[in-house]
Amino acid sequence: MQKFFQNNVLKLLSVFMAAFILFGFRTKLAVEKPNKVYLFAYSTSKNNGKNGLHFAWSNDQKNWFGIGPEYSFLKSDYGSWGPTGKSMSDTFFFKDDAGVFHCFWGVKDDVFAHASSKDLINWGRQHYIEAMKNVSKKDDKKAVIQNIKVDKKEGQYVIHWTVENANYSCSTKEFKNYSPTIIDTNEAPHFSEITLQGQTEKGTITEVDWSLVEAMTKAMESAKFRDKEDNTSPKSDSLMFVGLKPVTAQISINKQQSKKISNMLTGVFFEDINYAADGGLYAELIQNRDFEYDLSDKKGRDEKWNATMAWSGDFKIEKENPIHPNNPNYAVITKSSVSNSGFDGIALQANEKYDFSVFANGGKFTVKLKTAGGETLAEAVLKPTSSWQKLTAVLKSAKTVTDAHLEITADGETAVDMVSLFPQKTFKGHKNGLRADLAETIADLHPKFVRFPGGCVAHGDGIDNIYKWKNTIGPLESRVPMRNIWNYHQSLGLGYFEYFQFCEDMGAIPVPVLAAGVPCQNSSDGGAGQQFGIPMEQMDEYVQDVLDLIEYANGSTTSVWGKKRAEAGHPKPFNLKYIGIGNEDLISDVFEERYRMIVKAVQQKYPEMIVIGTVGPFFEGTDYVEGWAIADDLKLPIVDEHYYQSPGWFINNQDFYDSYDRSKSKVYLGEYASRGNKFYNALAEALYLTGIERNADVVTMASYAPLLAREKHTQWNPDLIYFTGNEVKPTVNYFVQQLYGQNPGDVYIESTVKLSDANNEVSKRIGVSAVQDSASGDLIVKLVNMLPVAVTPAIDAVNFSSAEIASYTSFSGTPSNTTARPVTQKIAVKEAFSKELPPYSFTVIRIKTK
Repeated sequence: MQKFFQNNVLKLLSVFMAAFILFGFRTKLAVEKPNKVYLFAYSTSKNNGKNGLHFAWSNDQKNWFGIGPEYSFLKSDYGSWGPTGKSMSDTFFFKDDAGVFHCFWGVKDDVFAHASSKDLINWGRQHYIEAMKNVSKKDDKKAVIQNIKVDKKEGQYVIHWTVENANYSCSTKEFKNYSPTIIDTNEAPHFSEITLQGQTEKGTITEVDWSLVEAMTKAMESAKFRDKEDNTSPKSDSLMFVGLKPVTAQISINKQQSKKISNMLTGVFFEDINYAADGGLYAELIQNRDFEYDLSDKKGRDEKWNATMAWSGDFKIEKENPIHPNNPNYAVITKSSVSNSGFDGIALQANEKYDFSVFANGGKFTVKLKTAGGETLAEAVLKPTSSWQKLTAVLKSAKTVTDAHLEITADGETAVDMVSLFPQKTFKGHKNGLRADLAETIADLHPKFVRFPGGCVAHGDGIDNIYKWKNTIGPLESRVPMRNIWNYHQSLGLGYFEYFQFCEDMGAIPVPVLAAGVPCQNSSDGGAGQQFGIPMEQMDEYVQDVLDLIEYANGSTTSVWGKKRAEAGHPKPFNLKYIGIGNEDLISDVFEERYRMIVKAVQQKYPEMIVIGTVGPFFEGTDYVEGWAIADDLKLPIVDEHYYQSPGWFINNQDFYDSYDRSKSKVYLGEYASRGNKFYNALAEALYLTGIERNADVVTMASYAPLLAREKHTQWNPDLIYFTGNEVKPTVNYFVQQLYGQNPGDVYIESTVKLSDANNEVSKRIGVSAVQDSASGDLIVKLVNMLPVAVTPAIDAVNFSSAEIASYTSFSGTPSNTTARPVTQKIAVKEAFSKELPPYSFTVIRIKTK
């Protein structure tokens, strides 16, 4: 104990002395501020090189002080968010003659990157230069460019670098266009080295004004404070509110102070992630029904992932004379049995009927549904002709099981393809339809719109993987399956026709989102397919595909694509009004050129179409600023914002849209979530949505994301609805979305709130929103209490004459609860307006007004 005490006293003394010395140094600086200091720019290999650009300063080049330390002022956007992407190495930093700072750094794929800034806090677009593109090499191996250095010569900036001990260079005047790479005979560039916190770091030294370092330090400290504030949790809340007494809240809702708001605020975002389509919403029970699974689906990382995936037995895969060129593989069975395990087994309901279909060629065969123990639940005998023929049968299951499999037994040699099993009870009874329980759970959200086919899925993993809507329509055997960016297979049985039909069935507005001529900024195939976009000579064809989609949705049955919609069984137009171009893209020059081309083409041919733009994956930063600048210039009606943040961020940023410029584009909050499926997360989202409703004259649409996740196949958490083959498991977050979806309004009514406790942290955790539905006249009051104590309201609805009975929904639980459910009852309005709000609760009061 004595030794422990002595050691800790020594540690405390050392910390105190260090603080005293630093305080003294800062005090001296405060008195004697230098005009100029030295700024050291560097990156490290920590976190696989993802930590970005760091700075340290010194007034004598001997004693260095990290700003942060190791705070990230700039991060690389190149590559995927996987282990090797978004890295930064060998940074070279300098200031040009105009006073603009530039940073070059190395990434993989023979590429170096560049970004510039005037203040080192706000950075412009990142450019990626294929530095070794015209250089012949011994092999196709791509390397990391090293030892970057920039100097000025004859009015140009010359970039020098090293690759595998050979020196190269190219030049530029404006940091956008670069000369071809040449072999450099100069000595290899080298970096300065300093010692910082006992570590030797390599980087570049530049002399700057001290005021710049002060501004950088303030920005860093402000960001760190926000991060700490946003890191709130139930545990920190309990410490913060120790001794807090129950709160009373006087709430005045004045009908005279109101404004029109969006009547389509709450919708759903559907993306084929976490097996949301095949094995999920799409009701097909057979996995790999077309034998088109391929090693490339998982980029060769799973040798079992091939044309035989989910199948077992004695058969071979052949390609000669397939049923369709887009579906080249089929299976040949010879006097044997093969079986398909579905998606983690086939879930069947007793006495329910299932539609079996198959393309077959050859001899007679028997199809059976069997339990894991081998018991036959249903069977049928089918006999094809000597050429490809589609055969069907109805199989009625004798039992309810979750782990059945389908078995095909051939009497002779038989070829089979497109082996399919659908429950007859699909959503709205459609053939090739949707899984009823999942679709109904989504419909119960009362979504005003559906965004599809996704986010990253829409623009894909590299140019060749961009989602092509034309590949998803027509007969199933003619559709073109493809690799999913989330590393599995897309049969595309759930295609654009089915998406439009689902929207129509729910009375929701369709919002298709298409790539902006560039693939996902998270592409894992690197520069050649990621940051450089569809070649411009191919863009006219791509733009035409976008225009053809609008014709497919809205065109007459005599138009080329409207006719194809009619042939699919829907002669009436789908009445498409919205179309999204791009999805949380990296806002680069390559992106902007293609993006403007697509948007202008749509605006010119279909001026009535509401184009939704994109402003990057975050609520701040370069992509956000640059994306908004383009939207302003194009005068886009709506932009798509995304952010996944901590519950604390949602608590602390309820005013995010309060000061928004009402003359600019409206906002579609296309993806958001609070990074968890506990009740505390759900409440943070409910609280934030009170602010969204307050600003629903600006935020016209919002959708939680992702929507669906199949258990055991989840690549992203949190999600709104989890499921297995026979169960649907809505999260507590789901019920927040449902309560908002079921209780929308098109008029926002201002309210004033006076609390018995003036603590700002208390007021931030109490949310109030009052809206009115013009169609019914109902007044809807939403109340959120994120405090660990009860809140007793006293609501005064000024200028409202209402019925005496209210619908009162209470949704409460402990912060860690994952199973809470809303409870609705009818009570007197007077009681509803004064009923105590439990700790950690969300309450919705709905009243008929006279």
